[in-house]
Amino acid sequence: MNLGDSIRKLRDQRELTQGQLAQSSSVSQGYLSQLENGEVKNPSAAVLLRVAQAVDVDPDDLFEAAGYPTVRTLRATYERYESTIDDELLTYLASLPRDKQRRLLSLLQGIERVLTDSDVDTDGSTEEGDPDAAARAASLSKVSL
Repeated sequence: MNLGDSIRKLRDQRELTQGQLAQSSSVSQGYLSQLENGEVKNPSAAVLLRVAQAVDVDPDDLFEAAGYPTVRTLRATYERYESTIDDELLTYLASLPRDKQRRLLSLLQGIERVLTDSDVDTDGSTEEGDPDAAARAASLSKVSL
């Protein structure tokens, strides 16, 4: 549900007119109408907080309806990533300085490109006949962080 529909639904559930909600949230009735009709693309956090307080809901509900990240959505995203990454790897990466993390990411992306460009056999030959693939793969193993 988008922000405008969310606000309208909350207002209707509390049997408030636009004028009443506008007054209790210190927002003009015209602006509230624009919010409900989806005419405001990026409402300020202050407005969303005042409206949330006026209808007595968690501000995160309105922030999420407006498309803003909240602690709740960030936590859910983090938990999805956390569950797919090995704990030891995550701990190791977290212990590295940011510049080393970025260099490591770049190296891993390079390795992935080499491996997907052509499958390098253990004897150094390639299925697609790319003579440089084996050399690129070998040189990546010599790079240090």
